[in-house]
Amino acid sequence: MQKATFAYDSTKTAYPILLAICLAHLSNDLIQAIIPASYPILKENFHLNYAQIGVITLCFQLASSLLQPVVGAYTDKHPQPYSQIIGMMFSFFGVIALAYANNYASVLFSVTMVGIGSSIFHPESSRVAYLSSGGKRSLAQSIFQIGGNTGAALAPLLLAWIVLPNGQKYIIWFLAVVVIAQLILGYIATWYKKVLHAQKGQAKKAIRIPDLSSSRVAISIGILLLLIFSKYIYIASITSYLQFYMMQKFGITEVGAQVYLFYFLIAIALGTLIGGALGDVLGRKYIIWLSVLGCAPFTLLLPFANLFWTAILVSIIGFIMASAFPSILVYAQELLPKKIGMVSGLFYGFAFGMGGIGAAMLGWWADQTSLTNIYNVCSYLPLIGIIAYFLPNMKKIKFRTE
Repeated sequence: MQKATFAYDSTKTAYPILLAICLAHLSNDLIQAIIPASYPILKENFHLNYAQIGVITLCFQLASSLLQPVVGAYTDKHPQPYSQIIGMMFSFFGVIALAYANNYASVLFSVTMVGIGSSIFHPESSRVAYLSSGGKRSLAQSIFQIGGNTGAALAPLLLAWIVLPNGQKYIIWFLAVVVIAQLILGYIATWYKKVLHAQKGQAKKAIRIPDLSSSRVAISIGILLLLIFSKYIYIASITSYLQFYMMQKFGITEVGAQVYLFYFLIAIALGTLIGGALGDVLGRKYIIWLSVLGCAPFTLLLPFANLFWTAILVSIIGFIMASAFPSILVYAQELLPKKIGMVSGLFYGFAFGMGGIGAAMLGWWADQTSLTNIYNVCSYLPLIGIIAYFLPNMKKIKFRTE
């Protein structure tokens, strides 16, 4: 009996693969997010100041950011279906190291291992989302992204439930997430390998290239990176220090503070999904512009809000701010369609890098002044979103094929 051949159709959306890569991203980013969620317990165990907490974020984010463009550029030429499994192994050892860390240096080592795992995971995972999109690229990217955002949102709740009442060593329970992720990634890798094999037997598909000068493309990429800068430094101020801000300003418990971080992170997950879907319909430029700049009124109000309104505002900020990222990434991929992996690695890497540098700077600044002061200053960052006006409208420009 002849074995059925695998047929890959780039015009059909592979929803089972999109769901699988969404769940894999959930697992990866849940593991990432246990790092900032564990800051209160690490601060107490090792008597850390805010600058040292910022350095933890910096080590993790730099490990995540520096390798991603390199991995993406390499896999553009040499796709690696099983690279995500290898990346998750780094996270596996990082979780063990964090659970049993007994000094500050071992904490830095553990978060660096998780960062390396993340840097290997993202470029090829983003390509899988692209290959399974069936042309619905913003929707596919938002489904992929909502997995990561949901994982990040669940982390503080799980930490509050499992780790905070019992101690740092209970972080080891998160290895279960890694094991489940490896099973999912094995399924994805098998499909991805079949797609690569099927593509070898097909005629090379023409690539749509925007009819823009190289300088216009470079300026547009620069604008997008500047928007990432404003977005992720503000996000770093929330993910790294909101818990301490809430405990200090309102006198709530560590567990209570984790809940407010959850509000922000789950709003990011919802904003990512809706923003990605609207990007395909309304145009990515307008979603990017409204998302980044639209946060400004709410970020400016946050430092003056009471406990109730802080919950409302961080939810609104997270929802609006997150709606831009799928559109930013797909917009950049449309500008440079021959370099999907490199672009994905560059933008994820730059986002993580800016978050890490921002967290370190803000931690030092908080030690010198106060946590309230960093939110007063960071509240102006979304105003940078006005520069999105200068992005070309991709719906109106001409494309050529190569």
